Amino acid sequence: MVNNEQAVKGIFLLVFFLIYGGVHLYLFLGARASLALGVRSSIVLALFMFIMVLAPVIVHVAERHGLQSVAHFFAWTGYLWMGFAFLFFCLSLAFDCYRLLVHLGAYLLSCDPSGITPPARHRFIALAALAGVLVLYASFEALQVRTETVTIRTDKVPAEVGRFRIVQISDLHLGLIVREGRLERILQHVRAAAPDMLVSTGDLVDGETNNLSELAELLREIEPAYGKFAVTGNHEFYAGLAQSLAFTKKAGFTVLRGEAAEAGTFLTVAGVDDPTARIYRTRKGVPEKELLEGCPGERFTVLLKHQPVVIKGSPALFDLQLSGHTHKGQIFPFTLLTRLVFPFNSGWHQLTNGATLYVSRGSGTWGPPMRLMAPPEVTIIDLIHGRE
Repeated sequence: MVNNEQAVKGIFLLVFFLIYGGVHLYLFLGARASLALGVRSSIVLALFMFIMVLAPVIVHVAERHGLQSVAHFFAWTGYLWMGFAFLFFCLSLAFDCYRLLVHLGAYLLSCDPSGITPPARHRFIALAALAGVLVLYASFEALQVRTETVTIRTDKVPAEVGRFRIVQISDLHLGLIVREGRLERILQHVRAAAPDMLVSTGDLVDGETNNLSELAELLREIEPAYGKFAVTGNHEFYAGLAQSLAFTKKAGFTVLRGEAAEAGTFLTVAGVDDPTARIYRTRKGVPEKELLEGCPGERFTVLLKHQPVVIKGSPALFDLQLSGHTHKGQIFPFTLLTRLVFPFNSGWHQLTNGATLYVSRGSGTWGPPMRLMAPPEVTIIDLIHGRE
């Protein structure tokens, strides 16, 4: 299993460096050409970008060796730069496409395009400034946790119960950046909702989990009457499954890995491992359909599943699937890519057989501590006796 993990990580790092390094090469060439940089300035810029490309690896290594100050420094500088570089790259690419169209049109019309394309230096500075403004706004938006409320009417909730409230958190990515202050913002919304049950749909942790005991205590303080349930996300495996599960259990959650649990007299909670478990060969419990087939049909069945993928035939076996993972792209225009990969990208979706799916935008942030057009959320699902 160790060799398999190393192979997975090696492939991931190779793809990451090819893409992220390519983005930096594009930005470097654009900066050198637009600003007419000399040899010395080009070397300084190239060195800075090289260090920023390596920043996530430096963070990982520093965490592993207990160098918390180094890890914090490179986490904040590296991930803020990552957000800036991504936005600057998108803006530059969009403007380069515009310039290409302008020059093509000018060629076809035999006219001079210089009047509608600003000088390279001015263009570069303007786009860098706009990217900087977007970074500031996105950093602010990442702190503005919203509460989203969904109401489901069902005869499976007894009349005497009236309303049963489930609160969903997802993709907190607790670690070097999402710490006590950001977690407390999220938990304020959870406490205010007064849940009957709290669920976490994966990626509760991110990176090393050695210094998260205070965060576990904050989560443990919330004790809904019908319990707290969680499933694994892909980052539980990246961070180290044993440590991640230990943290999740210390935070008071029952982790469902191909298992189901009863909550009260009318509700069943089922949970499955993230598909990453197959890569690491650590999947536990029975497959999803087999698990759901074993759940009593007369009870309201909630399926906790990190990735918003609906297996054919499963909607006939559950009432509600709760998922996360996509972050709704977290930083626009990355949303456009996540929509291609995950058609159920965010929000409420009606499935077949009366089943429904809700995909959370996520409560925290991965990588850059920013969100653009995808604010963090805490989701309230009210199950109410009656018919739609």
